[in-house]
Amino acid sequence: MQNLMLIALSLLPALVIVAGLKDLTSMTIPNWISGILVIGFFPVALAAGLPPMQVAVHLGVGMLALVIGAGMFALNWIGGGDAKLMAASCLWLGVMGSTMFLLWTGLFGGLFCLFLIFARFYSRPYLAGAPMWVGRLMEPKGDIPYGVAIAAGALMAWPASPIIAGFAGAERPPEPPKEKPSALRVALTTSHHGS
Repeated sequence: MQNLMLIALSLLPALVIVAGLKDLTSMTIPNWISGILVIGFFPVALAAGLPPMQVAVHLGVGMLALVIGAGMFALNWIGGGDAKLMAASCLWLGVMGSTMFLLWTGLFGGLFCLFLIFARFYSRPYLAGAPMWVGRLMEPKGDIPYGVAIAAGALMAWPASPIIAGFAGAERPPEPPKEKPSALRVALTTSHHGS
């Protein structure tokens, strides 16, 4: 049982790392990565004990992310693989985790873009003999492999996922107990209404 839990908890981190590395080295994110994340979510959510309503919320968040990602793809802001990876990550992260994911992804994306601008400007003389993917990455007007930022954002937000809480046995905070009226309050209320 412990091994299954470890596999379930490592599925998202392992696949987003693979996606980030694939995007960095080939400027593509294979569809099979997002596909495994989507298919793998349901048994993992079940094993984590997520209630059906929470699974439905995760689905809604994932679909909303896919629609937004498709719009960003249509505007040529991100690639199709980026949009699918973002949606699959949001499916796993739920509302709170997705909020953190988007903030972290934006932060890492901005930092990574600044790094690439600097590296592309200053690294040209040093690229002789570098692997082909490094040369492609350092093209002055080349694409940005945003899957790197998406992977970093997903890794940073993963601890906030309800799936982690479910496996950790964390429960929702209990509702505060409803205050029972004291005998004095009942007596005062009764006498006040009786007058």
